Amino acid sequence: MPFSAVLILASVTDKLTEWVTTVVGDLGLAGIFLLMTLESMCIPIPSEPTMLFAGFNVSEGKYSLFAVVSVAVAANLVGSWIAYGVGRFGRIELIEQHGKWLHIKPSHIEWADRWFARYGDAAVFFSRMLPIIRTFISLPAGVARMPFWRFTLFTLLGCIPWMLGLTLAGKAAADNWDNIRDKLHYIDYAVLVLIVVGIVWLVVRWVRGRRGPAADAPAG
Repeated sequence: MPFSAVLILASVTDKLTEWVTTVVGDLGLAGIFLLMTLESMCIPIPSEPTMLFAGFNVSEGKYSLFAVVSVAVAANLVGSWIAYGVGRFGRIELIEQHGKWLHIKPSHIEWADRWFARYGDAAVFFSRMLPIIRTFISLPAGVARMPFWRFTLFTLLGCIPWMLGLTLAGKAAADNWDNIRDKLHYIDYAVLVLIVVGIVWLVVRWVRGRRGPAADAPAG
């Protein structure tokens, strides 16, 4: 994995962080709602700069802590519902149209159904407090048809401490916001490395899957 590629991608996320703070600064609570909804729809907009900057605005007296956390949690719910719905109602298309190249079989979906039936509550709850994973957990929960009310409950319970913690951290570090913002790209580097590694792993798996049938085919 070329390190230069990571640096190029990281420069993009530096701009993304600047854009996030601009949106929150210009649109206020509506900007927080927009960004956190998109983040929960499996669009990789980092919640950290959004909520840390929101906490900074709380320290400045622009918004109340309750308003910021409430808006962020509501946005997370809305975005998560959308991603959940895409997974739940698109699972047939996922198998029939994309299952082959994604190496997804009906048996895999059945396994996911059983897994979410057993561990789904804890998976949804704890994933809401984990970077990257929190963005994408709703889609597989929908594919596995996790009961909607349970999905909503544990999404709500998991989002509250994450949003509250980030907002309080931003509020507490208000005097050092400029320094914190400048160092957020280190988080981006780590996230991007994980994303690139994940993409490489998927490509390698896809290539091996393509070679397997060819190797097994009879000669001549």
